[in-house]
Amino acid sequence: MTSFLSATSAVQSRNGVNALPIRNTEGGATLPVSFDGAPTAGDDGSIDHGVTKNPYERRFSPYEFNGGTTLAISGKDYAVVAGDTRLSEGYEILTRDVTKLHELTDRVVLASAGCKTDIDQLWSVLDIKCNVYKHNHRKTMSVESSAQMLGNTLYGRRFFPYYSFNVLAGVDSEGKGAVYSYDAVGSFERTPFSATGSGQSFLIPLMDNVISHKNRNDERRELGSDEVVEIVKDAFVTAGERDIYTGDKVEIAVITKDGIQRTTFDLKAD
Repeated sequence: MTSFLSATSAVQSRNGVNALPIRNTEGGATLPVSFDGAPTAGDDGSIDHGVTKNPYERRFSPYEFNGGTTLAISGKDYAVVAGDTRLSEGYEILTRDVTKLHELTDRVVLASAGCKTDIDQLWSVLDIKCNVYKHNHRKTMSVESSAQMLGNTLYGRRFFPYYSFNVLAGVDSEGKGAVYSYDAVGSFERTPFSATGSGQSFLIPLMDNVISHKNRNDERRELGSDEVVEIVKDAFVTAGERDIYTGDKVEIAVITKDGIQRTTFDLKAD
């Protein structure tokens, strides 16, 4: 420990701002730290923590947004859920072939966008809970129960949330299509459609017009699953033109009482 005078002499002026050198284990660089006055006698001329000047910041940052877009639409006796296959980090594409759809049961599919590591962990936890439910109740979990389970799981992590944006789709006990939309800490509601991820803002207005039939004068009619699949393809083409984190392919799952059918459609790969 150095004396008060030696600590005081360590104060440096960088661009007119009093600062102390900061120890940095990453590259050995000296980082400037804002200082509001003279150091105390306990200071040894360096600081190993604190808020630093840009571009270096010593802060806990556990999350990484890996981009991507998901979309789900419910129908009379079906639900369609889709997600693109691009995984990004900043301006880099890490892979062009990763799924954002996860089957919880033969009638329930979860679509997730956000931080890939958190998504994988969330899927693993949900799979365990689904298996425990199946062993205890001797039946697979319904979409209503799956929706509540996902909400409870997210809420249980509310103080350190999973960085995932989720939409759950399936067929309910009455054979009707069901879509549930979530926030990061488990609040959810059943909606006709939902979109999450980096392309959400491009898809919601389109769905409001085409699915919810808002701001239209023509007669509203029931859409079949094949028509909805084509709408989903067009929607992802639109999002891919405007969002750099959406692209490569869109994976589409059609859920009915008979099971789940998957298909893929190519998007722009640039």
